[in-house]
Amino acid sequence: MRWRRNRAPKAPASLRRSFITPEGVDLRLELASAGTRASAFMLDILILFISLIFATIAIRLLGIAGASGEIFLILWLVGAFVLRNGWFILFEMGGRGATPGKRLLGLRVIARDGGRLTGGAVIARNALREIEVFLPLSFLGMQAAQGAADGFLTLFALCWTGIFLFFPLFNRDRLRVGDLLAGTWVVNNVRAKLGADLVAARAEQPRRVFTDAALDLYGIYELQTLENVLRAGQDDAIATVAATIRRKAGLPDDGDDYGFLADYYAALCIRLERAMLVGRRREDKHGTVGRR
Repeated sequence: MRWRRNRAPKAPASLRRSFITPEGVDLRLELASAGTRASAFMLDILILFISLIFATIAIRLLGIAGASGEIFLILWLVGAFVLRNGWFILFEMGGRGATPGKRLLGLRVIARDGGRLTGGAVIARNALREIEVFLPLSFLGMQAAQGAADGFLTLFALCWTGIFLFFPLFNRDRLRVGDLLAGTWVVNNVRAKLGADLVAARAEQPRRVFTDAALDLYGIYELQTLENVLRAGQDDAIATVAATIRRKAGLPDDGDDYGFLADYYAALCIRLERAMLVGRRREDKHGTVGRR
């Protein structure tokens, strides 16, 4: 019996890319358009701006700035720098690989080589944003606050920011300069209905039981990759992953690749969640289980 799976509408061919995982599976991801990326960025900036407004009010009420406007300006700029960098870096280092703005629009950041998204790559792509956008805008803000704005410097800063902002429109992968340096893509996160449909379809079917040794083959990163394979619903990818797991675990082929992967995914998810409840976390198949 073949289970029916939801498939998301395909992106234009110009935005579809081959994405080979370490297991040799091609997930055929869809790159985010420049407009969607810009919208996600603006959502994040809006949230940050509102946060800064509340922080500014709190600083004024607490009297931290004292009587000196320069001290207040310095505190505000430092706080804005820490907040925006912490916001983008910490959220993109998380398991979802996305800030709230990206999550709202169904985007995530991945490594272009098919491996795990590393902390170094996240820091690099976001550090470049400071040079691309925030550094010239911060300079303009300081000049305006001091009433010493220079026409040439203002024009130069705006042109500098504009070049980097429009850079994704002039390359086929819609990459920022930070993406080029860090080796990352921003992709559409497929929103197929996995959990509810899977449970409904298999509610009357007995679930396969896996040994601890079979479940110990993989960690959190592989669980996320397995979820992507199930969401995409590509028969060749499902067959490849199922064959790989069966070979490593020494399990027989029962001819139901999708059902096998769905049951393995559910069992692995439960096992990893139980381990994390007692402070034991395994990031991927290469790592040992360690305490948080």
